Amino acid sequence: MHLAHSPQAPAADPIGFDQFLAVDIRVGTIVSAEPFPEARQPAYKLVIDFGPAIGIRKSSAQITDRYRIEDLPGRQVAAVVNFPPRQIGKFMSEVLTLGFGDDQGAVILFAPDHPVPNGARLF
Repeated sequence: MHLAHSPQAPAADPIGFDQFLAVDIRVGTIVSAEPFPEARQPAYKLVIDFGPAIGIRKSSAQITDRYRIEDLPGRQVAAVVNFPPRQIGKFMSEVLTLGFGDDQGAVILFAPDHPVPNGARLF
């Protein structure tokens, strides 16, 4: 497990509130998920609906250890929506789906514990 993703990672340097606000984290609902066998690390291709202001976006997510592909559609997730798109093989990932590393190093998705409207912003 990468130290930055572990519970033992040191706290990051302090930032200003404006820097936090510059990171646009929104909730969306996974519309579809499919295997991504071309990825270097096991991953799924996700299509996520972030509501009318953001729209439908794609993401590659390394969540195969803890999530079955058939259980993902309909699930809400949080993602950074204002990073530039990133080419991963032949796939263009448009948002960064957020998660936490568990004690085994597997990614656990970050999501609200009650349904919220797609596109709601984290604050």
